[in-house]
Amino acid sequence: MAVLNWEVIWQYLPLYQEAAILTVRLGTAGIALAILIGLICAIVQYFKVPVLRHVVAVYIEISRNTPLLVQLFFLFYGLPKIGIPTNATVCGIAGLAFLGGSYMAEAFRSGLEAIPAIQTESALSLGLSQAQTMRYVILPQAAAVSMPAFMANVIFLLKETSVFSAISLMDLMFTAKDLIGLYYKTTECLFLLVVFYLLILLPVSLLGSLLERRLRHAGFGS
Repeated sequence: MAVLNWEVIWQYLPLYQEAAILTVRLGTAGIALAILIGLICAIVQYFKVPVLRHVVAVYIEISRNTPLLVQLFFLFYGLPKIGIPTNATVCGIAGLAFLGGSYMAEAFRSGLEAIPAIQTESALSLGLSQAQTMRYVILPQAAAVSMPAFMANVIFLLKETSVFSAISLMDLMFTAKDLIGLYYKTTECLFLLVVFYLLILLPVSLLGSLLERRLRHAGFGS
């Protein structure tokens, strides 16, 4: 049975801390863009905007049916071949946003379609514009309905940052693999990897559960 060498763990701890900060930064930026992309795509689908709805449908199918690793390789190695300069950080964020946007779009679309049409009709009959109806009536309720899928997507995308090591971003996975390759301290490196992913993901999971309970108690999404 392998015994952890705590001296090695303390020695590697600062490297994992730096990698965790980079992982959270890239994940947060990518998820923020994914939320924006997903919301726009969901609204386009909800209102069945001509032409754009078909573009969105194609984007969602391509994004959801190709691995993030392939998307990152296309961005990192493919774009410079056609004269578009880029770097690993931009590619990581863009790849996460591209993948996450499709998942967020489906989550938001299901939330929007769950709101009865009578809500929109009632709001319009009271004199609200279509934009006001969407902002004050439809979106708050749709957000509550979409919350479980939304939080699941956030956790999924944070875990997908582990693929960033393939384009030489020094995230948690890259750091673990690099240290194992250099010093063969596999047990300690994997232990730290698990601990830091738990430190990142567990609070997000608990926050999601709390938000879902609060929304249910408030009567949204029921």
